[in-house]
Amino acid sequence: MNGPLTAVTGASGAVGGRVAERLARTGVPVRLLGRDPARLPDLPGADRAPAAPYGDGEAMRRALDGAHTLFLVSAHESPYRVREHITAVDAAVAVGVERIVYVSFQGAAPDATFTFARDHWHTEAHIRTADVRHTFLRDNWYLAGLPAMTGADGVLRGPGGDGRVAAVAHEDIADAAAAVLLDEGTDHDDRGYDLTGPEAFTLAEAAEELSRVTGHPVRYVPETVEEAYASRAGYGAEEWEVAGWVTSYEAIAAGELAAVSDAVPTLTGHPAKSFAAFLAENPESYRHLLPGGRGV
Repeated sequence: MNGPLTAVTGASGAVGGRVAERLARTGVPVRLLGRDPARLPDLPGADRAPAAPYGDGEAMRRALDGAHTLFLVSAHESPYRVREHITAVDAAVAVGVERIVYVSFQGAAPDATFTFARDHWHTEAHIRTADVRHTFLRDNWYLAGLPAMTGADGVLRGPGGDGRVAAVAHEDIADAAAAVLLDEGTDHDDRGYDLTGPEAFTLAEAAEELSRVTGHPVRYVPETVEEAYASRAGYGAEEWEVAGWVTSYEAIAAGELAAVSDAVPTLTGHPAKSFAAFLAENPESYRHLLPGGRGV
């Protein structure tokens, strides 16, 4: 093992797990963090920290002690997420972490249409005030989310209008993050990168691509905001969570997720993955849309 220690949060998740695997493969020291240590992956040369919830400052300080860099994957959505992020950042600074690479969201702003994007802005603002080098990786929607949000009835519904979304693959996010983390220079300091796919498309076009791949009809049903809240009322989710779901579509309608960035190819040296390529490589993502696979 060589180089400074990198602590990777959310290491049992879709982004953190991929990043941890890439770092471990290069032989750099990695420490894996998560709420449940039993779910952390077994990677060669990586050590696993005890349970470290973001909101537990003492646990985070113990888990981050000795780390040079913190890869901070945003916490699960909750009314307390910004507070949890601030606690984690302060813990990192307190034990001498020198660099934070934070997974944010494209269009993060205090008045972003997507309510959860506001959390990311407040987190970025706090990191900027801390005495620490930092880089923000601002993801667009996940490509995997498009088939996941399509019901087994073949309907993708929401108030996205004719807006476009430059959705990005988890693999591309992980490749870009690993490239930043492995570069010990200062070129990435105080910078933000929008991580997007190679093109922006409408939700109707996404439904067309799903129809082509599955061989079964998939359609986009645009909803009004009122209809969107009504159609999601039966999920039993709290008000703040439903607002996050609905406003993510509203952000697409408002054009806030349409900008295509060259950050993925610039950082990784390979093109960003298209929606068609993602579906071709991940048939499990749309299995629930196939006959016999409904409800799987």
